[in-house]
Amino acid sequence: MTVRKCLLWPDKRLRTAATEVAEITEDVRALWEDMIDTMDAMPGVGLAAPQIGVMLRLAVVDASDKRDRRIRMANPTVIDASAILNDHEEASPNLPGVFAKVSRPRGVAVRFMDENGVYVRRDFVGLEATSVQHQIDHLNGKMYFDHLSKVKRDMLLRKARKGKN
Repeated sequence: MTVRKCLLWPDKRLRTAATEVAEITEDVRALWEDMIDTMDAMPGVGLAAPQIGVMLRLAVVDASDKRDRRIRMANPTVIDASAILNDHEEASPNLPGVFAKVSRPRGVAVRFMDENGVYVRRDFVGLEATSVQHQIDHLNGKMYFDHLSKVKRDMLLRKARKGKN
């Protein structure tokens, strides 16, 4: 398939909620494959369609060591979350060169439409859970640094701007 170009912060599409997917079509399947190629090229453990300028509620995740657990999701929603939090270093190709430690629920239950067009519920734990939550944030027009305090967020964005010069 194709490696797509990621939007760069502060592109306004990164702050816009994506549109629901009505059905899984061949175009959606082809887009998922492009997203997987793009995720692998970064390299990363997940990618949401708005990150490449496609404003649909589509995401892919693969946090496995062997890169053999491709999860394709349409319209994902967290329906339950662990009270126990995990910290992970998070980054985004939309804001290259910076990263931050973000606390998120260690496990989440997510409802999404799979590649067959069927809504399923699936539990995610650890890095996979972090990645799924990170992608859902993108689908909602949020970035990982929105989970930081104002001081840490401002420092991160200043560092990112400095790195572009």
